[in-house]
Amino acid sequence: MQKYIVVNQPDKWNFTIENITVISSQDYLTNPKFSLVQKARIFNLCREYHYQSKGYYVSLLAEARGHLAIPTVKNIVDLKTLKLVRIVSDEFDDIIQQSLKNIKSREFTLSIYFGQNVAQKYKELSALFYKHFQVPLFRVKFSFNTKWNIQSVKVISESEIPNDHFESVQEFANQYFSKKRYDTPKLTKSDFDLAILANPNDPAPPSNPKGLKKFMEIAEKMNIYAEIIEPKDLSQLSSFDALLIRQSTEVNNEAYAFARKAQQEGIAIIDYPDAILKCCNKVYMAEALQNANINTPKTIIVHKDNLNDVLHHTGLPCVLKAPDSTFSFGVKKAKSKEEFNHLANTMLKESDLIIAQEFCPSDYDWRIGIIDGEPFFACKYYMAKGHWQIYNWKAKKKDDQDGDADCLPIEDVPKKVLKMAVKSAKLIGDGLLGIDIKVVNEKPMVIEINDNPNIDFGVEDGYYGDLVYTKILTALKNRLD
Repeated sequence: MQKYIVVNQPDKWNFTIENITVISSQDYLTNPKFSLVQKARIFNLCREYHYQSKGYYVSLLAEARGHLAIPTVKNIVDLKTLKLVRIVSDEFDDIIQQSLKNIKSREFTLSIYFGQNVAQKYKELSALFYKHFQVPLFRVKFSFNTKWNIQSVKVISESEIPNDHFESVQEFANQYFSKKRYDTPKLTKSDFDLAILANPNDPAPPSNPKGLKKFMEIAEKMNIYAEIIEPKDLSQLSSFDALLIRQSTEVNNEAYAFARKAQQEGIAIIDYPDAILKCCNKVYMAEALQNANINTPKTIIVHKDNLNDVLHHTGLPCVLKAPDSTFSFGVKKAKSKEEFNHLANTMLKESDLIIAQEFCPSDYDWRIGIIDGEPFFACKYYMAKGHWQIYNWKAKKKDDQDGDADCLPIEDVPKKVLKMAVKSAKLIGDGLLGIDIKVVNEKPMVIEINDNPNIDFGVEDGYYGDLVYTKILTALKNRLD
């Protein structure tokens, strides 16, 4: 397996590491040769990991390419989630208090270099934090009131290592990069009470009120205790054995924090944090679909260096997508070169990478519902009235905001559409997914892979009825078994 250390500026990399290639983040993100590498471990040591930065995209695209990334995107997001940091603080409390009991000041910073600290007495604490966050270089700040508490967890760059630490860190680095395995914590098994996460203020909820009521009714028939909880109820999650997410998922909202906490505590989930991270980012999806040779509209990952080449690839009109756009939010259509330049430059102020696709008009999109690799419902979603998308959030009438839908038996879906949906779902893994496919000139192409797809009463259950809900709840039961 090839090993790469990815940094912002390779010429300023000061460590001597044998048998590992040091490359720039820009090169890894934009040079097509790296997407062709079959087996690689990517050590992401970029200066910043904040959402949609180069450091964030290095780990995201590494996962899309089938490379093993350290840290993973999941690890990166964990660092930014204050709720998760507080959970860690509670879990590690005994060791934190024991390790820091002799410190006289009211503040303390623990620098963790490749899982170690220069002081032997903090070895156990450093290893514990590294095992949880899996980030090569970071600092944990503590403050003391009546006891020691975590204030922040922050990634640091190689340039922030003090000179008097450098020799020790060089030794830690050599030990770290010579390892054969970089294990992450495994999930545990448990028994059954179900929390259904729903946000009453969700602008585009994945289940309507009647759909939520159906989940509750079917759960009761299956001898499952079910309770609807809200984003404010994170502290209650530990009292449940399973979590079904029925609020819109984004990397930066409560749904991810719930999924991540559930995973850490061995609570059965639909859906996994990995699925949220992957499906919520169009850049990941474009790279993953391309690498799997799954047909899509002509697609190009856009950055500031290739703006002038995009329209040669996609033509006009051109569809531009923000990486984390959902339910058609953040998806724009450029009809002219001027409009493209304006939209692209505006969107690139928010994210280092965006997506451009050729415009492929159709009367409807197929939506194939997949649960743990198997199709279990099929719909035709028609475009919103007078609009080019299924959703038109600018429509004056609420009834015109989305198009009609027909639900059909699985056997009525064209075989090539069904085959493409199942193959696409494998890129994400087990879980609840909705695969959107257009057929243009008898040629199917994947438009989106959605985590947390809509299960609305009267739409997705239009043909199979209660069986749709039963399949999802059975999948949760299987996770526990």
